[in-house]
Amino acid sequence: MTEESPLFEQTFKNIDDILHKDAGCGSELDYIEQTSWILFLKYLDDLEKDRETTAILSGKPCKPLLSPYYRWESWAAPKTADGKIDHNRAMTGDDLKDFVDRELFPYLKTFKTSAESASTIQYKIGEIFSELKNRIQSGYNLREVIDRIDELRFRTNVEKHEMSHLYESKIRNMGNAGRNGGEYYTPRPLIRAIIKVVAPVIGQKIYDGAVGSAGFLAECYEYLKAGEKLTTKDIGLLQKSTFYGKEKKGLAYIIGIMNMILHGIEAPNIVHTNTLAENLAHIQERDRYDIVIANPPFGGKERAEVQQNFPIKTGETAFLFLQHFIKILKAGGRAGIVIKNTFLSNTDNASVSLRKLLLESCNLHTVLDCPGGTFQGAGVKTVVLFFEKGVPTRKIWYYQLNPGRNMGKTNPLNENDLTEFVELQKTKADSAQSWSVSIEGVDHSTWDISVKNPNSGGDVEHRTPEDIMNEIAALDAESAEVLVRIRGLLTIDNG
Repeated sequence: MTEESPLFEQTFKNIDDILHKDAGCGSELDYIEQTSWILFLKYLDDLEKDRETTAILSGKPCKPLLSPYYRWESWAAPKTADGKIDHNRAMTGDDLKDFVDRELFPYLKTFKTSAESASTIQYKIGEIFSELKNRIQSGYNLREVIDRIDELRFRTNVEKHEMSHLYESKIRNMGNAGRNGGEYYTPRPLIRAIIKVVAPVIGQKIYDGAVGSAGFLAECYEYLKAGEKLTTKDIGLLQKSTFYGKEKKGLAYIIGIMNMILHGIEAPNIVHTNTLAENLAHIQERDRYDIVIANPPFGGKERAEVQQNFPIKTGETAFLFLQHFIKILKAGGRAGIVIKNTFLSNTDNASVSLRKLLLESCNLHTVLDCPGGTFQGAGVKTVVLFFEKGVPTRKIWYYQLNPGRNMGKTNPLNENDLTEFVELQKTKADSAQSWSVSIEGVDHSTWDISVKNPNSGGDVEHRTPEDIMNEIAALDAESAEVLVRIRGLLTIDNG
């Protein structure tokens, strides 16, 4: 990964400082949402210029995406002859805010209905501006942000590459800003290791049904793009018919689309929908994918009517997602899924049934056991399940990731931590951190496949105080929720 450009980095810091002063933006989540739509319009303007240049060189006509009145250079950054912003023509204050709220956003929303199809950048523009609204209350603050973003360029591949990495770091900060943000961010070294094991190839359809900020799909694009020399056909496949995602939450959806576009996918196949609202019985062969990679949200509680879409009923969101992923994989398809480590040993009926389904319908060949602190701010431990659909599990290879340090915000997971795992996984070799278990030795009444390292010599795992406090906080929150429900029931009974 390249170092971020100091210009890009400083610009983002300046923008955050401006938004921090604005009454309409109260958190890191607001900062990235508001930075995103302005950044997107500047990116579109540079894309327009690239398209025009290409059209001139090829002698073909080029229809602009936006009409002249709404282009960046008309309203955001009209220039003087020497290339500086013309402050006599550039709107500011209430004039600028009124134009953005009453003219620009309504115009961009119309693209959703006027676009030729959902797989065009025009449609994505319409969708983005139907979901977002301008929260910057001061037109003067808005002018300052626009001036900063106008300094950025997205014309060369190097510039786009730097921009996409910086955008990723903003998403990471957002992930650390609160519980909802944290759902969007999976450590990139972990994603890259998952992709190396799942090993997608160009021509396969790749899917993430809990796409969040699209980190899995964006990294997969980088992985495939960095392979052998790509043909024009390969580039077309990567652009149009390789990456697919679904996302329920509005902000995550917008950021996912933006992230894919900044990585170079012009019209991402990401749909704003609740994946779990889809009945599993309705999934046909044509709906299936070759590769599924995802980190579904865990701990959520889905309503009873959503649970009716699944053969194994459970309120645990991640367990519903796992059923969806197994069903939507093609026969022979491969998956890498992050899930709570308690999934491997929970004794409730749903967990036992789900493990049985996974082990009998798929080859769960690898389990990566991640240490506490892998996911910043999450008080649960996770594992990554790697499986192939269509043949039952005979043997599971386990790898217990042990970076030799307590991980946290200042000491996050890095590429080197996962090098041995990726290497040993190729042959599923035994080591101090890895071992294999035959499915014949697993208790078929419980299907307990929890991580028990036979090489650890019975060492007790010492948890960090932060892990323990996080778990206590999570249990307290669950207890409070149960008490609220009981009080509600008592109220109904006494009513």
